[in-house]
Amino acid sequence: MSSKNIIEKIKKAGLFGRSGSSFPTGLKWEIVKKAKGKKKYVVCNGAEGEPEAFKDKFILENYPQEVVAGIKVALEALRADSAYIYLRKDYYQKFKKVLEKEIGDSPIIIFKKSGGYLAGEETALCEAIEGKRPEPRIRPPFPSEVGLWGCPTLVNNVETFYAVSKIARGEYRKTRFYSLGGQAEKKGVYELPEDWTMAKVLKETGNWPDFPFFVQSGGGASGEIFLPQELDQPIKGLAAMIIFNQKETDPFILMDKWLKFFLTENCDKCLPCREGLYRLNEMIKERRIEETILDDLHFLMSETSFCPLGKFAMTPFVSLIRKILPQYQKAPPFKAGMNGGLSGAFGTGFQPKN
Repeated sequence: MSSKNIIEKIKKAGLFGRSGSSFPTGLKWEIVKKAKGKKKYVVCNGAEGEPEAFKDKFILENYPQEVVAGIKVALEALRADSAYIYLRKDYYQKFKKVLEKEIGDSPIIIFKKSGGYLAGEETALCEAIEGKRPEPRIRPPFPSEVGLWGCPTLVNNVETFYAVSKIARGEYRKTRFYSLGGQAEKKGVYELPEDWTMAKVLKETGNWPDFPFFVQSGGGASGEIFLPQELDQPIKGLAAMIIFNQKETDPFILMDKWLKFFLTENCDKCLPCREGLYRLNEMIKERRIEETILDDLHFLMSETSFCPLGKFAMTPFVSLIRKILPQYQKAPPFKAGMNGGLSGAFGTGFQPKN
């Protein structure tokens, strides 16, 4: 498989990262190639820590040869010294042997993920591979310039390397993998055109519900909530969609589930994230939401949190509260607290009937 002019081929194909950030892949490879360093490294990120996302597992089960081939292309194109396949623990146990068979004598090391959700963030995984505690680093600098052991490092998702192998062979057809879960009639992973709308994906796969529903798109923790009439747009970020029956879903029980995940997985190092999640948890427990406090928390966490967990943690809550909660209660969605803002008490607010 030739890696000649692969960066230009990737750019021409319009490939973007499949991990959720949607960063242009060709540009990232170009940055790493041009970066100065005694050594260069490649990392295939198979952490897949977002709940209800399982496309990487599907790819590793069905296309390990293509994934490894894409990594080998990167090694050659970037003149990198070695590569790592960074896998969550259960994937490591399941796919280690088959991947080793494909790797052969190439300088590719399979690394078992240490830690939880945060350990899948690209700078945290660099820390883990270096033998340190898997916590995010300050960015910039980004791993493409200062990554493993201070050297330029390419970090791409499992699916991205799969796509690179297709591009190198001239077989890329601008598709991507969609994982459909929740109360989907036909759960699974589907390889479909990347520009299909969420509505078309659901309809063409036989997963458009015959009951009132909403969709969480982007994963089962940080994914945004969409109503049926909002699905006529291409999916953004991580292509994972979870279907919920609107009549059977208690928004507060769902939000409590999300909170348990975030409270467990956050590192408590970052003040905006730690305190923001605590305040949100208090509101959810009380089943009383105050608009001003919610808006302030959303702004502070998204703008000042140290890592992506805190920056995007409020996304599902804000979208669910604004789109689903009013319909759930059939009442005006908010009534701002008497004092307003983060300084306000939980004196008045929207409280659903028991």
